[in-house]
Amino acid sequence: MGLFTRAFPRRNLIAIAVGVVLAAVPLVAFDFWLGGLIDRQGQAEVETSAKRAVALAESRTVQTVGALDALVAAGVNSCAPDHLNAMRQITFKTMAIKEIAIVGPGGLTLCTDVGLPLGDRKQLSSEPLTGASGYSLDIIQIVNGQQMVRFRRVAGANEIAALVPASLFKPQVTSQGGPFSANAQIDTAAGFSIGNPSEQPAEATDAMFVGNAKSDKLGFSVEIAMPREQVIAGHSDLRWLGLFATGGLVLVLALFAVLMPRRVVGNPITDLECALAAGEFVPYYQPIVDIRSGQLRGAEVLVRWRKPDCTLVLPGSFIPLAESSGLILDMTRDLMRRVCVEAGPAIGCRPGLKIAFNFAGQLFGNKSIVKDVRNIFFGSEIKLSQVVLELTERDPIENFTETRQIIAELQGLGVRIAIDDVGTGHSGLSYMLKLGVDIIKIDKMFVDAIGTDRNSTTIVETLVDLAHNMRMDVVAEGVENFEQVMHLRELGIRSAQGYVFAPPLPGRAFLDLVEALDPLPVAALDEKLAGVRTRAA
Repeated sequence: MGLFTRAFPRRNLIAIAVGVVLAAVPLVAFDFWLGGLIDRQGQAEVETSAKRAVALAESRTVQTVGALDALVAAGVNSCAPDHLNAMRQITFKTMAIKEIAIVGPGGLTLCTDVGLPLGDRKQLSSEPLTGASGYSLDIIQIVNGQQMVRFRRVAGANEIAALVPASLFKPQVTSQGGPFSANAQIDTAAGFSIGNPSEQPAEATDAMFVGNAKSDKLGFSVEIAMPREQVIAGHSDLRWLGLFATGGLVLVLALFAVLMPRRVVGNPITDLECALAAGEFVPYYQPIVDIRSGQLRGAEVLVRWRKPDCTLVLPGSFIPLAESSGLILDMTRDLMRRVCVEAGPAIGCRPGLKIAFNFAGQLFGNKSIVKDVRNIFFGSEIKLSQVVLELTERDPIENFTETRQIIAELQGLGVRIAIDDVGTGHSGLSYMLKLGVDIIKIDKMFVDAIGTDRNSTTIVETLVDLAHNMRMDVVAEGVENFEQVMHLRELGIRSAQGYVFAPPLPGRAFLDLVEALDPLPVAALDEKLAGVRTRAA
């Protein structure tokens, strides 16, 4: 009896082992097929991305060369006022161009359409532009380390040149419409890289998909590298198919009594939708201060993702995805409603305070936003005249006429419009002149260089003078020390924000700051309390 007892388990173990091997054969074959499918799709994806990047580089170049040819055909070749005016008009019409300059003998910049060069610059490379006779292509590094691509051609006794940010040669979205996160290296015909070294792909390995493409017309070559894990994460449907196959094998081998845990990879857009429905996106407030009187002028509202475990996610990690997925409109509406509830009583009874919200460029192309803003603030204690909407520059404006009309309707409600990060994004000065805004916000890049870089200081002076002549207010961003505050005062700027005053604050801390810096008179406080009691009754 004991021998039978010992032999039975042994025979069963052998049978189970054989069953595992036999069942594993089709699973191995399936995994082999699935891996091959992912490899083919991943390779096709990077090759398509490389072709799109080449097409983008060709488009930027053709637009810029066409703009310079038009100027030369019009006889623009000097710093004469009418020539500068023609350069400005071309800059406004060509969104990729950030600066047009007249360059004299020896490479000296004589003048630009904005009055001065965009900071000190270092020429990293220079070569004839393939496919465009008479043109040179230079790679330039400006004062903040950003790289620019410069196109030059002869114009009379001088040269005329246009600067295009190197980042505009890199795709911003994938073919599926999501944010582009692969490594991209774009080289000129002579082999010089466009873009910072940190943006270039690492050496290709077996764990990466690599795609290459070349421009026959202009000589650009592109290499796109994408980690295999990133491609797999983007094909959740195939992962589910693999999980179902694994689950089937687990059921067949139920004698093991162990189920393989399934690992579900969340869809990031679905995660954003769930977080939005759960109210996890909360407002933080960065105070804006009058640097002459020290009084509080208001605050800019910044969004934070507060997860259930109380960790905070900064907007740079989710705002691009919210914009590309179309969730940015619902997120912005929710943020405005939250501010009305949380800070409405404190802001509403202080008419001098302004509350600013960041608006993606695509929102100003949606006519429903006027109705949304009116409905949200009409029943709120925050008056429409206290609301500022800041136009961000992550997306260029495609239809200036429609955007200007929507801005005018918002201004008709009493809302003020500001341009954020002036001088660093898509706008140049065209947004200031074409959109009829009320406020410009000078980017931290220029504030950091005030007092240390002559060109940056002069650019800020020019922007301030232009804003004042156009009856616009000016706000300096990213102020981090009192030396900068002193320089800003000397330049005629009154309002500023930055860590020298306060970091972005959660609601309760900001309201405490409001009460401390701008306490209500006793009569107004009694009236406010009476209103609260009336609503409670």
